[in-house]
Amino acid sequence: MASFRLSRASRSLLRPSLSSSVSILSSLPSSSTTITNPHFSNHFTRFSPLFPNYENSRDHFRISKENLSFLSNFSPGIAWISTSSGVADRSSKGDQQHSSSGNNKNVVEVPSWIDVYLPRGIQPYAKLARLDKPIGTWLLAWPCMWSITLAATPGHLPDFKMMALFGCGALLLRGAGCTINDLLDRDIDTMVERTKLRPVASGLLTPFQGIGFLGFQLLLGLGILLQLNNYSRVLGASSLLLVFSYPLMKRFTFWPQAYLGLTFNWGALLGWSAVKGSLDPAIVFPLYFSGVFWTLVYDTIYAHQDKEDDMKVGVKSTALRFGDSTKEWIAGFGIACISSLALSGFNADIGWPYYAFLAAASGHLAWQIRTVNLTCRADCNRKFVSNKWFGALVFSGILFGRVFS
Repeated sequence: MASFRLSRASRSLLRPSLSSSVSILSSLPSSSTTITNPHFSNHFTRFSPLFPNYENSRDHFRISKENLSFLSNFSPGIAWISTSSGVADRSSKGDQQHSSSGNNKNVVEVPSWIDVYLPRGIQPYAKLARLDKPIGTWLLAWPCMWSITLAATPGHLPDFKMMALFGCGALLLRGAGCTINDLLDRDIDTMVERTKLRPVASGLLTPFQGIGFLGFQLLLGLGILLQLNNYSRVLGASSLLLVFSYPLMKRFTFWPQAYLGLTFNWGALLGWSAVKGSLDPAIVFPLYFSGVFWTLVYDTIYAHQDKEDDMKVGVKSTALRFGDSTKEWIAGFGIACISSLALSGFNADIGWPYYAFLAAASGHLAWQIRTVNLTCRADCNRKFVSNKWFGALVFSGILFGRVFS
């Protein structure tokens, strides 16, 4: 009985301290909670100029109370491997929840396979090369694969060794292009919601570290280029002018997406020359321009994600140029893309399966244009990412068309 009374007395003594703790917690600001990356405490990073500077980085999570339950349910795994943009958007309503002050009060960075599996010293470089967002590599690689397959001897499969070389080249060149873009746009990226946590913009990597990583990627790319014939070496090296100048175009013209099309589809020329040793203008030029028109479709959709930030920062895009007429414009580009692909196949004397797959690709492109919600960032991103399937359909058509020629 005495012990029962003592226990009861203890509980009564504890009750005031608990209530005071709750009152202290409730008095804290409720707008957001900052959780710093636990790796920032690694002091070894101070001693290596090539190691990410976690301690001085702005690359952290800003989390509101409603997002704490979202993070508590996180378990690393395959579900986090995605090609979407690096910002979590749990619903389309999230697009209207951005603070006018620019703080990410309702936004968290979605962990990817890079955060789960790679050593932390390598993670910022992998993110700089966008290895967690492979859609860019697919979009760069497909025109190469189209061209290599179209150049194959009728009735035969394409050169798989050449396709493997171009696949590795697409991965490296896309990473180099992203690195150049982030170095040149680091001041702009800090003012854009979708890009403010990129490694260079956030301070996780210094410009010097970015330049060193760029040199490493270009050196590996040179090793691949030297595997090709002399004609293709010159043709491939000439694309670097486009790669280095593309990030500047948004400052001077409303058509940076057209310039990206000229850059991203250079493989349509290079793939053919790598197999044949020269270019056949009647075949490769329609193929090349079909890729340019395709890029104008998917990258205009993509640009609608950033149109509010672009207007605030003062950069240009076709999304701002077309405005409410965007769907009419990209429908015209889609028709031009399919027409150019049909002309290229006709001039190459390709078999009938090509046109069956081209009809399916046309349906996919029409679905994108008709159903995309240009006011919803999440839907724009979904339609953009779906273009890997358009590229796959065209590739399948060329493959079966060549084999059954």
